[in-house]
Amino acid sequence: MATIRPFKALRPVPEKAKDVSSVPYDVVDTGEARILAQGNPLSFLHVIRPEIDLPEGTYLYDESVYSKASENLKKLIQKNVLIQEKPPSIYIYRLSMGDHSQTGVAACCAVEEYDKNIIRKHELTRKEKEDDRLKHMLTISAHPGPVIFTYRGTERTNVITSEEVKNPPLYDFVAPGGVRHMIWRMGKTGEIVNAFNEIPCLYIADGHHRVAGAGRVKKVMAERHRDSTGQKEFNYFLAVMFPADQLQIFAYNRYIKDLNNLNENDFLKRIEERFELTYNGKKEPDKKGIIGMYLNGRWYELHIPVDLYGTKDPVASLDLSVFQKSLLEPVFGIKDQKNDKRIDFIGGPDNVEKLIKRVNENGGVAFTFYPVNINELLAVADAERIMPPKSTWFAPKLRSGLLIHQF
Repeated sequence: MATIRPFKALRPVPEKAKDVSSVPYDVVDTGEARILAQGNPLSFLHVIRPEIDLPEGTYLYDESVYSKASENLKKLIQKNVLIQEKPPSIYIYRLSMGDHSQTGVAACCAVEEYDKNIIRKHELTRKEKEDDRLKHMLTISAHPGPVIFTYRGTERTNVITSEEVKNPPLYDFVAPGGVRHMIWRMGKTGEIVNAFNEIPCLYIADGHHRVAGAGRVKKVMAERHRDSTGQKEFNYFLAVMFPADQLQIFAYNRYIKDLNNLNENDFLKRIEERFELTYNGKKEPDKKGIIGMYLNGRWYELHIPVDLYGTKDPVASLDLSVFQKSLLEPVFGIKDQKNDKRIDFIGGPDNVEKLIKRVNENGGVAFTFYPVNINELLAVADAERIMPPKSTWFAPKLRSGLLIHQF
């Protein structure tokens, strides 16, 4: 059963919350982070993307980057921009984007339950990114941003959170991009802790590298401190848990830089060997089983034959798996999506125009997909399988810097 526990949050004073809060570290590159933080010394990007305060060209994993993160966090604390909550607390975090709203519980989760598969994953992690998160968290002695978990929601958790949000929030602001962020500190934590104790498992939605990094932090810290109780703060990490029926998943689309030395006619013939090809198709598929394709100023639809799916296999039944097996590998010669330099990934809402621009300016071809649904994700995780790389884009995103877990 799932364990959550209160923590003494390091958080902004309310009047500075909007200025401090930032996008997560992994949705922007250095250049984008530098632009977003320009003119705002309070931005938490100075902590989670600290290379923006170092000379251009600084190696991302240089020791100076981690030292700068620690220095910048200490400055925010010394200036009383960030304050430490005295009693351990659990929080409610609500995100609203357009007509969509989702309400989650922010608390600490046990690394041990990740090791035991009570916290389940659907994505592989890369060692260099794990190493980065490990060094960053150890240097600042904190988990600086929450991961997003999901769970099969219960009426009990919904009732508890709905009662709590009747109280005045700690924070309520609209971030750049139009997403409204609201956080409440829960008055009583025992009831929500007991409610989660009845939930059999949690699922990582967004933040696999941060969870894996937290697992490695625990091992390092346990060796340093000879912890045998399992109760010290480094045995836990920060997450916001949303009911599965509230999460919103967008497609992660693909741009491929060339046609693998095929001319356009031969390329289309190769596709028609595997798919039913429709000309003048829609930009974005309106249902599972269709892949959109943009080539030379024209949209096509690739309809997936039923026999290309693995009906009893939760991974093989994904459109992205069919795309990998029946198109990427045999036609493009791309076997490793994560490392092949010929493929790029563009996810989230309103990304199709970016794809069109890439193709129009640089050639190549773009593919759009119907979003993976949450039940497909849960089925893959329950089967202890892994989804294709870059399968899901969750939005809206949490803001970093609003709730920080120190250890």
